This record gives sequence, structure tokens and C-alpha cells, in this order.
Amino acid sequence: MSLGTKVRLARLFSHPSGNLFGGAVDHFVGYGDVRKGGLADLPGALARVMMGKPDYVSIQPGTARHLWPQYAGKASLVIQAGCFTADDRISELIATPEDAVRAGADALAVAIPVRGATEGKYIRWLTDSVNAAARYGMPVVAHIYPRDFTDGAKIVFTPDEIAYAARIGYESGVDVIKIGYTGDFESFRETVRTCPVPVVIAGGPKTDTLLGALQQTADAIRAGARGAVVGRNLWGHGDPEKAALAFRGVIHDGLSAQDALAKAGA
Repeated sequence: MSLGTKVRLARLFSHPSGNLFGGAVDHFVGYGDVRKGGLADLPGALARVMMGKPDYVSIQPGTARHLWPQYAGKASLVIQAGCFTADDRISELIATPEDAVRAGADALAVAIPVRGATEGKYIRWLTDSVNAAARYGMPVVAHIYPRDFTDGAKIVFTPDEIAYAARIGYESGVDVIKIGYTGDFESFRETVRTCPVPVVIAGGPKTDTLLGALQQTADAIRAGARGAVVGRNLWGHGDPEKAALAFRGVIHDGLSAQDALAKAGA
């Protein structure tokens, strides 16, 4: 690992807890009706996420170009390169490590789905990005989503599939892996234990309650995860600042979900 990669990773995990609290506004092709929901006002959604003082934010390169300058220095910037839908209707790699360098980012995120006939192409996205990033000392954060095609195409979080996603990530040489929490503590602990790079959990899909999302995060951290990258449960919450305070309480202060929620007054 180069010095540049070590320095940038240290900035991502700079909190004294050693964990990471990230915000995500980076899956634009899956937004649906852009006039509705928490992302109808994208500048406003990013502003709401930033009110929560995340350690880093992952966004698309175009969003970074237009919206990030006012937030520079307030959190680490992570450029999202992956652009896909679960059914492969859209399947593009839209940014390179060089793009991330030019943006002043601390990491390149590459979101990929696995399983299905096109899996090999996505693994190639990841390995090519890792190889290219090494030339710039740019860490790669893999966001890996297993799919099931039994009834259409959907993202799944079963223990076997999440373990497979983690294996794809570290065998591709990435520096950090973001995967969904299985809901099964023992299986997730074993997946994290056998993974040689830091694992953080995805903060979605949006749960019925903020308490449910916090409980998942607390369980994942007890199992060895190094934090969470949260999207819908921040910008989709009625009070993103309080939601973020609660997530920080779990991730950085080691609070239980109930105590973090009470402390945040959410």
C-alpha cells in the first residue's frame, strides 16, 4: 500500500473511535420520480446530510463538481464511479481514479452488483479500478450488492450472499468494503472476521423506524464492522441532523440504539 493510499484511508477513518460514519447521495439512476421524496431537491439533500457532520460523503462526479466546493474541508469526499440498475438496464462505469484525484477526493467508490450473467463485467470494473487507483495512491471503496433473479431482479442480504459479496471485494484488492447487514449476528461476525480489509455496512434500505436502522448498525459494529454509510435513513428522515447525531452515537460513541436515539432527541 502506497503512502498516498495510507494517508487518504487515515482521513476516512480519522475519528478517534477508529470507525467511519459516511453519508451517501450517490445512486441517481435508481431515484425514480425525481420530483418526489428526500432527493427531489438534491442540493437540499446534500445540505441535510452535511448538517449531520459525517466523516465522508460519497456522490457522483457531476454532483461533486456542482455542489461540493462549499463543503470542501468539512468531510472527506468520495467519488462514486458505479452506475447500474439491478436488472442491468443501466450499466456504466462513470468515473476513474484520475477523476477522483482531480476532484480532490480521498477515495473512489465503485458500486457493483454480483450474481447473474453480467457478474464478470462488474468484477472487471472493480479490478480495473483498483489497478488504476494504485498509480495515484487512491483508495477504492467497493459497494457490493448481491442480486437474486428468482422473481425479477432484486438486491438481497442473506448471509451466504453477503459473505460472497465480501469475498469478491477483498479478492479484487479493494481497501474498504461496504455491504448490507444480514440481520444475522453470528453469520455477519464470521464474514467480518475473515475479511482482511475494513467492512462498513450500507445504511439502507430505509427501515420502518430510525430505531430499527440504529439497531442494525449497533449489531453490525458489535460484530466487527467499522461503521456505516447511510443514505435514505439520513436524507429520507424528517430531521436528518437528529438522525445523524443518533448514528454518530452508535458508530463513534458505542451507544446502544435506544440510548443514541434518546441522546439525539429524535
